[in-house]
Amino acid sequence: MAYTIYIVLTKTGTLLSKAIGMYTGKEMNHASIAFDEELFDMYSFGRKQLNNPLSGGFLREDAERGLFETADCVIYRCRVSHYQYLEMMKFVRYMYCNRDRYKYNFIGLFGVVMQKEVRRERAYFCSQFVAMLLKVGGLKIYQNPALMTPHCIAQLPYLEKVYAGKLADYLQGVRAPAMLYG
Repeated sequence: MAYTIYIVLTKTGTLLSKAIGMYTGKEMNHASIAFDEELFDMYSFGRKQLNNPLSGGFLREDAERGLFETADCVIYRCRVSHYQYLEMMKFVRYMYCNRDRYKYNFIGLFGVVMQKEVRRERAYFCSQFVAMLLKVGGLKIYQNPALMTPHCIAQLPYLEKVYAGKLADYLQGVRAPAMLYG
């Protein structure tokens, strides 16, 4: 039986997102992974506090609030086996239970610019985390997760684009019917 995961790339408009965009020349500069179409079960590395860009770490993201309220996005789906799904979920659950031990890998962003991995224990930036999780699930990622940008992830051949536009519009389309008939 096949399962589906979702890769969510967003343009949040933060200073860090704009700086990354200036370097990459790409609009979507934040990557998340979700285990449901409605994006209730969505994870990444990012801000823990809305008004403090230095308070980064591992988090379960709320696709309706904070920086996502007005965000543009591109959403991809990926079919995986039951085993792959469970392996990724197991790893995410472990990280979530130990989330206070994880940090945002700000220094690793400079490694991407220099094309040289910066290793830090229990530290990731968003696309590094998503790439690493895909690898944990046994999916081929074609390069070192520490050097992958959201754009690199979007180029993976097994991802199928399902939506591009306002994240709020996507959520209204997938969540409202579930609420009515769920």
